[in-house]
Amino acid sequence: MAYTEEQIIAKRPTKVIYREGDTVVKLFNADYSKASVLNEALNQARVEETGLHLPKILEVFKIGDQWAIRSEYIAGKTLQQLMDENPDKMQEYLDLFVSLQMEIHTMRAPLLTMLKDKMHRKISSSSFEATIRFELHTRLEGMPKHQKVCHGDFNPSNVIITEDGTPYILDWAHATQGNASADVARTYLYMILQHNEQIAKDYLKLFCKKSDTALQYVQNWMPIVAASQSVKENSKEELEMLSRWVNVVDYV
Repeated sequence: MAYTEEQIIAKRPTKVIYREGDTVVKLFNADYSKASVLNEALNQARVEETGLHLPKILEVFKIGDQWAIRSEYIAGKTLQQLMDENPDKMQEYLDLFVSLQMEIHTMRAPLLTMLKDKMHRKISSSSFEATIRFELHTRLEGMPKHQKVCHGDFNPSNVIITEDGTPYILDWAHATQGNASADVARTYLYMILQHNEQIAKDYLKLFCKKSDTALQYVQNWMPIVAASQSVKENSKEELEMLSRWVNVVDYV
């Protein structure tokens, strides 16, 4: 089976995403971990059971020596595209974005990986010196334990709005169960790394207001989340920015 350039929806460092009829095929690099592919499919299947709007997994298969995941194709525009095309509606889109994230956090999926466990592993494999890792582990262990569904990479590019206005949430590869404020901190840092500092601040302020969450409570997660994100393939600039967040102890 060979796909053409015209079928490409998106390219990422570890995978290419193609459209095939009314389905989407996510084709991973040959050296991509089999366990990671199967875990991503399993995560999405588990979140499907919550009733949230997301593309359903149809099959996991191989093309030659490459693993692939096939799921439903959802026609529409991403929330990021709509924000870029209609900057005058930014507040309306942010409000929808926050409401969707809050809806995710009301769900439960007891078989998902615990967020705390995943973050402990990532902090352990980070390049920060031992004393910083120890402090981060201690801080993480002291955080309140929740079992809310957390997307793990919730950003406007992972929300598609269909023609009838129904929002669908994509890319559940990093889904866990845990503290919602960690998920919010991850979204905030994503926006900062994308150089959307004002939008990031507006998003965080709006989330805290709508969810009645103290700003400082979310900020306490920032060093932990930044450290866990540092183990990804980041640019030098992004690593420097994440390191600054890791080293922040007190917030103004």
